[in-house]
Amino acid sequence: MPYDPEKHHRHSIRLPGYDYAQPGAYYVTICTKDRLCLFGEVVDGEMRLNNIGRVVKEGWFRSADIRQEVQLFPDEFVAMPNHIHGIVWIVEHGNVGMVGAHGRAPLHHAPQHRAPRSLGSFVAGFKSATTRQINEIGQTPRAPVWQRNYYEHIIRTEDALHRIREYITTNPLRWHLDRENPDRTGRNPDEEMWFSTI
Repeated sequence: MPYDPEKHHRHSIRLPGYDYAQPGAYYVTICTKDRLCLFGEVVDGEMRLNNIGRVVKEGWFRSADIRQEVQLFPDEFVAMPNHIHGIVWIVEHGNVGMVGAHGRAPLHHAPQHRAPRSLGSFVAGFKSATTRQINEIGQTPRAPVWQRNYYEHIIRTEDALHRIREYITTNPLRWHLDRENPDRTGRNPDEEMWFSTI
């Protein structure tokens, strides 16, 4: 179901009862307010970031530098013209830097204690920091950049991780069919499959 500000501002779209501070991998999509294309353009299947897009990309990875419970990887992030996709790894403090066979923190390990920050805290901090920087560039104090909420999916299996990573890295190739593209030329038949099965 597409984002509807009249419906979604009234309740959370997070999974009820789920602890988003527990260690794991989370697939996140964040859209710009009103789906405005602020971050650059896709040319020949390649995303070309403008200055604002570079602020967003740098802000994403800077977030991991200031949050020791978060790990982010370059091949698990893409900034599109009006949205971003990324995988956020929340790890236990003792497991920061620990990697599994796929080069990432293990998908399943029993937490001995809760991580001190949640996925929501990470997203809020990222949105706040990038909004401030973008408004400084454009000299537009307090102008909204991001939509109010964000989409997330808890990654539970290696197969889901592989498919989501592929979706992220190949997203610019499918921009002309992307459901977030205001000028899309058709529908991506794989898109519903990606989002219905992950």
